[in-house]
Amino acid sequence: MFMYEKRLEYPVNIKRRNLKFAKDLLTQLGGPNGELAASLRYLSQSFSMPDQKGKALLSDIATEELGHVEIISTMLKQLTEGATIEEIKEAGFDPIYAQKGLAIYPSSSTGEPFTVAYIESMQDVLANLSEDMAAEQKARATYEYLINLCDDKDVIGILLFLRQREIVHFNRFKELYEEYEKKGY
Repeated sequence: MFMYEKRLEYPVNIKRRNLKFAKDLLTQLGGPNGELAASLRYLSQSFSMPDQKGKALLSDIATEELGHVEIISTMLKQLTEGATIEEIKEAGFDPIYAQKGLAIYPSSSTGEPFTVAYIESMQDVLANLSEDMAAEQKARATYEYLINLCDDKDVIGILLFLRQREIVHFNRFKELYEEYEKKGY
């Protein structure tokens, strides 16, 4: 059962509008290595775990990733709020705007809509956990790329937090992988 607490896991208070960066950040909402894909992947895989420990870990991390979807969506809202048509065009946001306006819509930074093809789930526990470790490393790398593209300390602080959570998740998946490997799963 999920319980929703009406506060973000990390505070988001971006003071400067930046549509160009918002377009880049979209990848962590609805791109192949983004938070929505991670959440759905881990939740789906939790049902294939051989014991309660594995189910709980994947469900916990899936739930946290949903919280990250909320953080990214809040960032996108603050980065785009009040944008003029000229700013939208200048940032190259106009193809997305033409279809969705400034609505928060899960897509990649190139405008590709989210697809369940990003989600991998098999009955093989070790294959799933290997996939999960790789997914966390890809997300970590993506956050590092985004940090390199950003000059706003309000945004960078949030990205650093999210990057660190990817490292924690990787380590938790690795621990479970090693435990299950020893058990012969």
